[in-house]
Amino acid sequence: MSEVGTVTSVDAFDLERYLGLWYEIGRLPLKYQDEESRDVTAQYSLNDDGSVRVDNRCIDGEGKPTQTLAKGSVVEGEVGQLTVNFLPKYLRWLPFTDGDYWVLRLTEDYSVSLVGTPDHAHLWLLARRHELPEAVVEEFLATAREQGFDLTDFTRTQQSGNRVEDGDVED
Repeated sequence: MSEVGTVTSVDAFDLERYLGLWYEIGRLPLKYQDEESRDVTAQYSLNDDGSVRVDNRCIDGEGKPTQTLAKGSVVEGEVGQLTVNFLPKYLRWLPFTDGDYWVLRLTEDYSVSLVGTPDHAHLWLLARRHELPEAVVEEFLATAREQGFDLTDFTRTQQSGNRVEDGDVED
């Protein structure tokens, strides 16, 4: 068992089972995330080179469908830990631009996931469905608190169940 306030990733993690569509239930957002974004989803799939393709989509605060693509990698030797880079492809070679993505809690059936950063700055509650029972949300947020996350600025994501589709996003 870890010390209270120490961020720890899960003991077991199967990337293949984690792949697929996730709805964002709530977040301690990154600086560039629109605070008013809604219907936020993340689609994880494998690239040909074995890296993880992260396809984030939402409706931004101005009502526009948006998409952000990233490339992730599993941290070798660390269970449930990945790094993700949201820079455009032509800038991903820059050093120190990968962000931590640690799976902190995960249901056995891979239907709910709590993801955070080891510096306690960012946190995401994700689910395979666009809504969760409040008791489940509170259970997962309790884990975040136990690991030292300050949830004062935790934002619940407005979810209608709608998804931003390929044809909705402007190039």
